[in-house]
Amino acid sequence: MLASYFTVKGYGEHEIVIQKSRFIAYIDRVTTEADAQAFIEKIKKKHWDAAHNCSAYLIGEKDHIQKANDDGEPSGTAGVPMLEVLKKRGLKDTVVVVTRYFGGIKLGAGGLIRAYGSSTSEGLNATGIVERKLMQIFHTKVDYTWLGKLENELHSSRYLIKEINYLDHVEIQTYVASAEVDQFITWMTDMTNGQAEIDKGEQEYLEEDV
Repeated sequence: MLASYFTVKGYGEHEIVIQKSRFIAYIDRVTTEADAQAFIEKIKKKHWDAAHNCSAYLIGEKDHIQKANDDGEPSGTAGVPMLEVLKKRGLKDTVVVVTRYFGGIKLGAGGLIRAYGSSTSEGLNATGIVERKLMQIFHTKVDYTWLGKLENELHSSRYLIKEINYLDHVEIQTYVASAEVDQFITWMTDMTNGQAEIDKGEQEYLEEDV
């Protein structure tokens, strides 16, 4: 699993008009090629009367799934420029469809490349980008006498409290960046004079707006 990566916040859409042609960008987060294809088909059905529904997607930790489709536009003028925008932004697990309603003015190859690239870029800006950071969840059990001190120290630290369970002992679940695991264990052990029971839990991604 990647320590961190960038992707889109979720579903979004954005329209621009260039030389009387409407370019509508539809964007979403996907984790499989099947999901990407289903999203593309959904937009194609929605805009069955459009001149073109061009698409691109990038999926996987190492971007091992990449596809670009010009959907009738001159080869290399739509899908590839859209895919290049995703790559330049360093995004993963992202699909984009740009629907074009032709306005009667031909843009030429260069104009099309700029139009589809701009539509994708502006669509991404409107949708929003997040950084997903892999966090290790720790379960720390202590006597209730430690609760006030630990809460205060955690709130002023870079570690994030996920939740607190009030059981026979209080259990504090904490998000810790994967690179800071050893540091956290030492910090928590010192903080509680070695009286804490510290266990590793599962790993989970946290999202931060970029």
